[in-house]
Amino acid sequence: MVNKDLLADLYRHMEWADAKVWTAVLAADDGPSDAKIRGYFYHLHMVQRAFLRTWRGEPRDTPYPTFDKAPALMLWGQTYFGEASEHLGTLNEAKLSEPMPLPWASMVAEMLGHAPEVTTIGDTALQVALHSTYHRGQINARLREIGGEPPLVDYIAWIWLGRPVANWPSIPV
Repeated sequence: MVNKDLLADLYRHMEWADAKVWTAVLAADDGPSDAKIRGYFYHLHMVQRAFLRTWRGEPRDTPYPTFDKAPALMLWGQTYFGEASEHLGTLNEAKLSEPMPLPWASMVAEMLGHAPEVTTIGDTALQVALHSTYHRGQINARLREIGGEPPLVDYIAWIWLGRPVANWPSIPV
């Protein structure tokens, strides 16, 4: 079972890691203009927001913003963390174990060939952290392909460093 303390730690790590990867991408010569990197980041941040909307009971069909420039996309991703922390902070252990029907379950059922098993709010919160890790790996691999230097963003490295807070790059949009 997912617990509140573990989620809080994972989300602090997730923000720190997102900020580190964004910093590396923006420092790379072609990083901010690379369409693949921007696409990965957009998907990563859109999924983070999709789950937050679901947790808060917000409409699924409200369009997400689009971004022509990487810095604006980064700022959208950055603002997620305050909202997510605020919401997750309101949940207790009992709430985390409640079932969380997902509005996109029919798409999942089509892909799996059967209805998905029941997930909890805690399961979905863990999924967001794991999904973000997966896509940060894709971004780091692409960053290396275009000549950039991917940062070390492993969870254990974050612990070794003393669990630092996120240090987002400040850039004009």
